[in-house]
Amino acid sequence: MIDLESLEHRARQQLSATTYDYYAGGADEELTLADNPAAWRRIRLVPRVLRDVSGVSTATEILGMKLETPVLVAPWAFQGLAHADGEKATARGAAGAGTAMVVSTLATASLEDVAAAAAGDAPLWFQFYLLRDRELTGELLRRANAAGYLGAVMTVDKLPVLGRRRRRAADRFSLPEQTRVANFAFAVPEDEEIEPDEYLSRQLDDSVTFADIEWACETVGLPVLVKGILNPEDAVAAVECGASGVIVSNHGGRQLDGAIATADALPAVVDAVAGRVPVLVDGGIRSGADVMRALAIGASAVLVARPTIWGLVVDGAEGVTAVLKEFTEELAHTMALSGARTVSDIDRQHVRGIVG
Repeated sequence: MIDLESLEHRARQQLSATTYDYYAGGADEELTLADNPAAWRRIRLVPRVLRDVSGVSTATEILGMKLETPVLVAPWAFQGLAHADGEKATARGAAGAGTAMVVSTLATASLEDVAAAAAGDAPLWFQFYLLRDRELTGELLRRANAAGYLGAVMTVDKLPVLGRRRRRAADRFSLPEQTRVANFAFAVPEDEEIEPDEYLSRQLDDSVTFADIEWACETVGLPVLVKGILNPEDAVAAVECGASGVIVSNHGGRQLDGAIATADALPAVVDAVAGRVPVLVDGGIRSGADVMRALAIGASAVLVARPTIWGLVVDGAEGVTAVLKEFTEELAHTMALSGARTVSDIDRQHVRGIVG
């Protein structure tokens, strides 16, 4: 068994204080950062008894991807700060757990190199932003398709402005010179310190609307999922504009502080989407029981970031695999105790105390 608090402590000891704060921190007073995990724990499980739970299986399928677990690796930036092999190690770790990885636009390994590391054993989605240079955005999407990525995740909650990260401002954290985005370059003066989000914000297009989802779908030629949805009306609008899936997310508490926790936002989004496309969720998921809660509310899968970060820091690809397998084993155990033999057996009868 893996104690996530202990794992995070070990990772913290191996990282510089500023890098740890970059990964662990949230926006402003970090209210949403704290509420994300707390919200899952407010939901109570309601086990069913006298159900056949022999041969419990966590296997699932999402947009054509057959996975051994509904626990995916969320996108997170600059993984080269956490481990020398960065995203390539994370891809191998996801493959070892039989699941998928979402690769960040701000990866420190190229799209092609991450795909090579996954070696077809870990399905990949590419997370992207709509940049002011729309041709560059299109080029990245086309490269992802050519490299064998199976979907594209359009992050929409980092606009129109970036969240304020107080502890990072206090740290005066800037991106190390040797750590750069691998897939494209920014023109940055040599004598300028680069704060990671500022590195990106210079290029983000703050005029993006729902209509741009249609452009992305046409450009990439792959399923496009919209990440950063908290309002059910936004979820419906995304689907009507061609999204193949929505991801309920508040950016890990790193954007609007005081925003609704994802566990509290999920039920209304699921109800509004009404099964037309898969709904995924991230934010504060820290156990297999949390995964069970999300699936019971109606999510097709969850994404986890910080636990995989700590696994990568401590033990590279093997650390990522170990974290993902721990979540999966906890989920299987919770399913058995709850009377659910397969993922499709899980429904809202298994939870109480949800909002929405």
